[in-house]
Amino acid sequence: MKVQIDEFTISDDKSMLDLDTILSFLSRSYWASGRSRERVVKSIKNSLCFGVYHGSNQIGFARVVTDDATMYWLADVFIDEQYRNQGIGKTFVETIVKSERLKDLMGVLGTRDAHTLYEKFDYVRDDGRFMRRMPDYIRLKDN
Repeated sequence: MKVQIDEFTISDDKSMLDLDTILSFLSRSYWASGRSRERVVKSIKNSLCFGVYHGSNQIGFARVVTDDATMYWLADVFIDEQYRNQGIGKTFVETIVKSERLKDLMGVLGTRDAHTLYEKFDYVRDDGRFMRRMPDYIRLKDN
């Protein structure tokens, strides 16, 4: 999958990922600052990954763990600090959750501070920091 939005590209092509950029951001995050390089590499290898690119520079990342039948876990979502507050994160999350592969699966995630962002995409708070998004075929069946 590759989506072009103005000068930004969203892709699930793992060959485009910049491991150093991902490691740098995750080392500054509250949820993954203690992960080793080896653990990050293994998590990328075993996940569906999305990147956001401005030209050839990676400015965003997200990782999805899924059984491709019933559910997915959205994790490690970030947009580089210099690119925030421009709507890129919203477009990124929307592209992921509405993708053909994930739209009919239940989505789960954990966040400490981004509930309002994910609520825009039909995630609902479950318990504290956890959120859930019902599959399109269930959420939209009455529409």
